[in-house]
Amino acid sequence: MFDKFREECGVFAIHGHSEASNLAYLGLYALQHRGQESAGIASTDGRGIYCYKSMGHVADIFTPTVLAGLPGDLAIGHTRYSTAGDTALLNAQPFSVACNKGKIAVAHNGNITNAAELRRELERDGSIFQASSDTEVVLHLVARSRERTLAGALREALMQLEGAFSLVFLAEDRIIVARDPHGFRPLAFGQMERPNRRMAYVFASETCAFDLINATYLGDIQPGEMVIVGPEGMTREQYTVPREPARCVFEHVYFSRPDSIVFGRAVQQSREALGRLLAIEAPAAGADVVVPVPDSGVAAALGFAEESDIPFRHALMRNHYVGRTFIEPSQAIRDFGVKLKLNPVRHLLEGKRVVLVDDSIVRGTTSRKIVRMVRQAGAREVHMRISCPPTIAPCYYGVDTPSERELIAANNTVEETRKFIEADSLGYLSLGALREAVDDHRDEYCYACYTGNYPTELVNIEELRTAKGRR
Repeated sequence: MFDKFREECGVFAIHGHSEASNLAYLGLYALQHRGQESAGIASTDGRGIYCYKSMGHVADIFTPTVLAGLPGDLAIGHTRYSTAGDTALLNAQPFSVACNKGKIAVAHNGNITNAAELRRELERDGSIFQASSDTEVVLHLVARSRERTLAGALREALMQLEGAFSLVFLAEDRIIVARDPHGFRPLAFGQMERPNRRMAYVFASETCAFDLINATYLGDIQPGEMVIVGPEGMTREQYTVPREPARCVFEHVYFSRPDSIVFGRAVQQSREALGRLLAIEAPAAGADVVVPVPDSGVAAALGFAEESDIPFRHALMRNHYVGRTFIEPSQAIRDFGVKLKLNPVRHLLEGKRVVLVDDSIVRGTTSRKIVRMVRQAGAREVHMRISCPPTIAPCYYGVDTPSERELIAANNTVEETRKFIEADSLGYLSLGALREAVDDHRDEYCYACYTGNYPTELVNIEELRTAKGRR
């Protein structure tokens, strides 16, 4: 299994299109990289909310028969990797309930850092939870609210949440979306033309979902903003005052697809800039070839090669059809998992001084296996270059990072890490260069995983740390 950060989740919502569930399927298909554990779609035709979700990949879950059972011109969707809550169908989203505010469904990208406290309070007051996901807390807060309208209940619920959240809600006549006041997780909105020439509204974690369905990207939901799309049209409001911006910089380093626009900036542009600046800060003089660790290292490797004037080669081939391995390899075949996913192109590596470009080193175990693989393919030297700073702290805002004791950079110097991965040299991008690459001149990104300085007060930090340690 690859030693990588896990993608978070992807959300999608559409209002006002007769093919809403089919378009939601396509949107989730484009967002599959953000979570491969489960996926779900909820739709409405005004008479009820229909929901289907299952474990697995989007294309395997949603057959034509399943999609035919999701009628209506409003739909929301979710693709999941668990960052809070167990890996189980019970935690698959969207969650759908009937309560005193009517029938509603919700899907969430992020991590509500005070969910445990809120859940304990709700349980003391009689709430019964069905899942272990932090998202279910939101539904209970809405159901308990004394506000008469769904929008009013949501405002009240959102004001009680801490942490990172981009939320999409479905009611029988409207869609409501909201983003946390720091803007941790992305949430874009756009429009697409309907058969009757009226416009449908679309929301998604990344704009690559818009490209697939021919929707036009219009901008981002703002931090602390709630958008309501109903029979009366679209209304936008600040449900709370935006706080210190804290966009997740790892969206540009790794998570998002390079063909997406995230936080208003092209991801491919950021990643090529990461590579160019990495070549300036950590050059590999005398190297013969620049090789990306696919797929997330490709754009940065292009920038590195261009800046260094060193040939770029796809010398590691990725098998895109490999899921989770069905056996746990023994020590004797400990490289089995990596070899299933990557295979070297020997004639491009033999006798060469190779620069390997990757987006991160987490535990270091996979980096070591890749370095060994490249040497076994005949490389004379292997120089590892990483397009971000050393990761020294876990994330509590919707990214599944290991605990601090498992992060190699948190417990070792760069030289010690180099020795562990068995590279001839190791170079990281500096924090200043990372800021430059994403054009962060107004200090709008979260760099907590590189600094240990968290942008919010984590009142249950020990509980969160314990949860990280159990994974």
